Amino acid sequence: MAIQETRTLPAPFIETLGQDYAKQITGLTATPIDTSKFAPQVAAQDPLQQQAATLAGQGIGAYQPYIQQAQQYMGPQGYQAFMSPYQQDVISQTLSEFDRQRQMQEQQIRDAAVRAGAFGGGREGVQLAEFGAQSGRERALLQSGLLQQGFNQAQQLASQAAQQQVGLASLLPSLQQQDISTLGQVGATQQAQAQAQLDAQREASRAAAYEPYERLGFYGSGVTGLMGGYPAQYQFSSIPNPTPLQTALGAGATLAGIYGALKPSSPLNINFGQKQ
Repeated sequence: MAIQETRTLPAPFIETLGQDYAKQITGLTATPIDTSKFAPQVAAQDPLQQQAATLAGQGIGAYQPYIQQAQQYMGPQGYQAFMSPYQQDVISQTLSEFDRQRQMQEQQIRDAAVRAGAFGGGREGVQLAEFGAQSGRERALLQSGLLQQGFNQAQQLASQAAQQQVGLASLLPSLQQQDISTLGQVGATQQAQAQAQLDAQREASRAAAYEPYERLGFYGSGVTGLMGGYPAQYQFSSIPNPTPLQTALGAGATLAGIYGALKPSSPLNINFGQKQ
C-alpha cells in the first residue's frame, strides 16, 4: 500500500532568507571582536596643569630669600645699607661752619681784650682757654648728634625694609597660589574636553564594532517574524509507487482476510514539520 507524506513548509523566499541569515551569523561570529579599539583611555594632563604643578614645586620655600634678607636688615649691621652716602659731607660742612663761627668768637674775645688793655694778659688767656674747651665740647656734641641722627634714620629705614621683606614673603605664596589655581582650573577644563573626545571616539569605535551584530539581529528578528506569521505557506503530498515488498504484504493481507487470521491494518499517516 502507498505511504502518503504531508509537509507544511514556509514560503520559498522565507526559507531563502533563513538560510541567508544562518550563513551570515555563522560568518560574523566566527571572527572575534577586536576590543582594543574601544578600550578605556585616560586623557593626559593638559600643559597648563603641568605648568601649575611645576609652579607649585618651585613655590615651595620660594619665600625663604625674603626672610633671609629681612634677617639681615634686622641684624646689628643692617643699618649700614641705609646710611646716607652724603652724611659725611653734611657732617663736614656743618663742622666747618661751626669752626668758622668759633674763630669769629675767639677774635671777638681778643678784640675785647685789646679794648680793655688786657691783650696778652692772663685774663684773656683764661677766657680763650675756657672758650676753646667749651667750643670743643659743643663741636663733639654736634658731630655725635649728626652721627646719631644718621644712624637712627638708617635704623628706621632698615626696619621698614625688613617689614617689607616679611610682607613679600607672606604675599608671594598667595600670588603663586592664585596662578596655580587659575592654571589648574583651565587645565582641568582642557583635560575634561580631551577626555570627552576620547570617550566619544571609544563609543564610536564600539558602535562600529557591534553595528554588524545589531544589524544582523534586526535582520534575524524580521526573518523570525516572517517564519512565524506569514500566511503564504503551502503544502504538498507525495504518494510513492508500491515497492515489491509492499505488494507482497498486500497479497498476504488478502489471504489473511480470507482465512480470518489477521485484522485489516490502519493506513500510516506521517506529518513532518506542520506548524500551527
